[in-house]
Amino acid sequence: MIPNIVIKQSFLDRFFKLSQKKTDVKTEVLAGLTTFVALAYIIFVNPNILADAGIPKEAAIASTIYATAVVTLLMALWANYPIAVAPGMGLNAFFAYYVVGVLHLPWQVALGAVFFSGFLFLILTMGGIRQAIIKAVPMNLKCSIGVGIGLFIAFIGLKNSGIIVADKATFVTVGNLTSIEPLLSCAGLILTSVLMARNVKGSMLIGILTTTILGMLLGAVPTPKGIGDIMSFNLPSMSATFMQMDIIGAWEYGIFSIIFTFTIVELFDNMGTLIGLTRKAKLMDKNGEIENLDKALTTDAIGTIGSAMFGTSTVTSYVESAAGIAEGGKTGLTALTVSLLFIVSLLFAPLIGLVPGFATAPALILVGALMMAEIGQVNFADFTDGFPAFMTIIMMPLTFSIANGFAFGFISYTFIKSLTGKAKDVSWIMWAVSVAFLINFYMRLH
Repeated sequence: MIPNIVIKQSFLDRFFKLSQKKTDVKTEVLAGLTTFVALAYIIFVNPNILADAGIPKEAAIASTIYATAVVTLLMALWANYPIAVAPGMGLNAFFAYYVVGVLHLPWQVALGAVFFSGFLFLILTMGGIRQAIIKAVPMNLKCSIGVGIGLFIAFIGLKNSGIIVADKATFVTVGNLTSIEPLLSCAGLILTSVLMARNVKGSMLIGILTTTILGMLLGAVPTPKGIGDIMSFNLPSMSATFMQMDIIGAWEYGIFSIIFTFTIVELFDNMGTLIGLTRKAKLMDKNGEIENLDKALTTDAIGTIGSAMFGTSTVTSYVESAAGIAEGGKTGLTALTVSLLFIVSLLFAPLIGLVPGFATAPALILVGALMMAEIGQVNFADFTDGFPAFMTIIMMPLTFSIANGFAFGFISYTFIKSLTGKAKDVSWIMWAVSVAFLINFYMRLH
């Protein structure tokens, strides 16, 4: 038995370059488990949104899981990234509530638009355009993107925990901290932060599971009463959505603006996430060059095409991957673990549903705190660099969109530099992207 284990670990070491990345199998698997637990909510949230667009619920659950598992597997084996890929929040809302809800287009036509946007991604990637855009982003903005994503993740965590809630007068305010869910989140936050301060491996996962168990003991989380509450052998089918995208219908409707919006939002949402996460995982060198970027972007493009074929909205790299990266995930073995766990989740969907949002919220808040460390790399001394960085950081949580933060950072950088005698600092790519963002904002308002 021992020789076989050595052989397997040696293969994994060679394939994923574990020793070169200064990591090991245990760390990567634990990181993958942490990312999965932080991301598992998508199994239930995305199908609910797609169901509002008329997609059969069972098929929506299956397509969400299969799309996530397959594209994350590709990210693991080809790009060797510790990043999970799943249907994007925000993009699924645009799909369901605008394209289908407001424009009253059939969901099959909306999937056709997603399919077209995927091919557009692939063309832009193969032509080197997406890579050129990323390379054109100034280092100061790249650093600020990671900080903005950190604030965005922390904001989501605080919202999911009930620590902050919506308020008509002040937009957000402190929630009812005497109610059980915020109290449990606060307890989980304290526990996890103490474990992290003591360098306990798997601290985020321990915090999530402990908070869930406490929730069961206090009646805030349903307690499993039988095998049916834990697992089911009636696997959900995606036959109702698989290959149902209406490509011809999407073309005949002439929905260029919809395809353009899908493309712009996904392009920069994914780009911002990749920049922030790869920097956190030390896959970006001191010059801002990102390892295996071509493969990661191609995976994203193929994944978008695949998501339309499976029957779900556009997939994107997930910011929750930062939870696994914070646990030490540096290679595709982390993503491979996530992919396999999503496949297993087809059996254990009832059990996964028992992990509530307030239990995963502390992990998101702490990941946000960790990512704030990047702010020390942002240059605020030069206002023409500092203000665009500030806009990038602040607009991500305030607009609830990574892509919007990216847009405000790009546009402000381009105009401030050009109007203060530093036009040479602005490449034509920066101008092109800024104009594209402005067009996108205009099209979304009209």
